[in-house]
Amino acid sequence: MSDDEAPRLAGAIDTSVPHSARVWNYWVGGKDNYEVDRAAGDEVLSVYPQQAEKARACRAFLIRTVRWLAAEAGIRQFLDVGTGLPTENNTHEVAQRVAPESRIVYVDNDPMVLTHARALLTSTPEGVTTYLDADVHDPGAILARAAGTLDLGRPVALMLLGILGHVEDHTTARGLVSRLLAGLPPGSFLVQYDGTDTSPEYVEALRRYAAAGGVPYRLRAPDQIKAYYEGLELIDPGVVPIPTWRPDPTPFAGPRDVDQWGGVGRKR
Repeated sequence: MSDDEAPRLAGAIDTSVPHSARVWNYWVGGKDNYEVDRAAGDEVLSVYPQQAEKARACRAFLIRTVRWLAAEAGIRQFLDVGTGLPTENNTHEVAQRVAPESRIVYVDNDPMVLTHARALLTSTPEGVTTYLDADVHDPGAILARAAGTLDLGRPVALMLLGILGHVEDHTTARGLVSRLLAGLPPGSFLVQYDGTDTSPEYVEALRRYAAAGGVPYRLRAPDQIKAYYEGLELIDPGVVPIPTWRPDPTPFAGPRDVDQWGGVGRKR
């Protein structure tokens, strides 16, 4: 991003309505949010107080999965689609702590995320991080542009963390996953999580969030989330509530069933 783009991008940021990335930032204790985001976040918490714990569980899942991919599966390339606002322990930080030569491409199409992209472009001297302004609905463009940084002839970890709920139709979401994976070679991985419709309180909280002007987020049934992994080799324990995916020796202190399911699958 060039310096002269910053004023244009700042003008594209609407601070009059809640924004999903900023609300999420509020829930995890960040500072990149506005009063409208905090109000919307508090409205969700009033109905579904577990949401703040869930946000932290999501970050812990990212850390565990990226660490496993780099340390155990030998992955050195990561395509993180739906990056969100940078915070602590971003994908490149976790991966490059294990393997400094790791290459990471972040993808988002949000002007607020783009204004913070420089925070995602730090890297070890041995590795690379880049940021693409692109939309999950255009897998072809994502893959074509990511190929400028990643070697798509070698395994890549495709990260789709909390992004598919923003795709209105589940069949469409499955198609997007399939198209992205089709552009990656055998030995690549899918890492994904999304919210589930397993809590009436969570369903109501997101209804109120959308009514307040937030971008709708569609909850899926656990079986629908499992369907994203069709044809992949699931890594034990499979697609599960995310705090239960290979938990650290010091267990996650929050609720074990956070209405957020995900997993890791390997492309054969």
